[in-house]
Amino acid sequence: MEKCHVRQPSATSPGYITTDMVIPYPRIPPTIVSIGPIALRWYSVMYVIGYVLGYRLALKRIETGRSSLSRVDLDNLIWYLVAGMLIGARLVYVFVYGRAEYAVHPWEAFAIWRGGLSFHGAIAGMTVAIAIFARRYRHSVLEITDLVALCGAPGLFFGRLGNFINGELYGRPSNVPWAMIFPADPLQVPRHPSQLYEAFAEGVLLSALLWWVDGMARARGYNRRGLITAVFLVGYAIARFSLEFTRQPDAQLGLVMGPFSMGQVLSTIMLAVGVALLGIIYRGHEASVARG
Repeated sequence: MEKCHVRQPSATSPGYITTDMVIPYPRIPPTIVSIGPIALRWYSVMYVIGYVLGYRLALKRIETGRSSLSRVDLDNLIWYLVAGMLIGARLVYVFVYGRAEYAVHPWEAFAIWRGGLSFHGAIAGMTVAIAIFARRYRHSVLEITDLVALCGAPGLFFGRLGNFINGELYGRPSNVPWAMIFPADPLQVPRHPSQLYEAFAEGVLLSALLWWVDGMARARGYNRRGLITAVFLVGYAIARFSLEFTRQPDAQLGLVMGPFSMGQVLSTIMLAVGVALLGIIYRGHEASVARG
């Protein structure tokens, strides 16, 4: 550990963060191996691990009869999800987070390898992809979104771990004992390792909640299509909204609505959709019971 006395930027007046001990940031090279222009990066590996884990979990549910999809369906679905994720994540990033930049350099919007993806956009893109897949292969949209939410949530841990290894999406300045100085930070001040907070909250706690709700709902007979989807939307939105207070706002946007970041605005929309879906699911169930 290293001692430091560093300056904290302030929108109103200069201040100082004084901390006796700072946990050194583990400088892991982002590139594992490179051959000419081709490079294998940790960030890509984390995404692959997340997809493989999600695939194996989904396949297990199919094999145990907890999904009407077949293995062939699942194999086809993966391609839809990858396409929807990349297109949705990039479009939302370009039009919400980087509109000014890409208005000047529109062709840069296609340079997806340079980074710039929105998780909320990925969710929207995958939802559209699932709707197209469900229509083509005649499956329930909510059954598929439940499967993807349940089996895909653990992969969020690896995605955030990839952010941490890249030293990106770091937190706000802090004097907590576990604060770190990230190499990419131009101010070089101790910050929250917010990527690790999100990895634990989204990839561990949220996943545990979803699997617990799924088991309890099945055991007690109140499982409904869309339940896991709704719990995922609500749970992720609450976790992301809360942890955004420790995460450095996007440099090009800053705080967009008072003390709130764009991530919090989008998470609020996500929360509203999740709550509405819960209401629709159980109101529809009560109506069917009353008619019966």
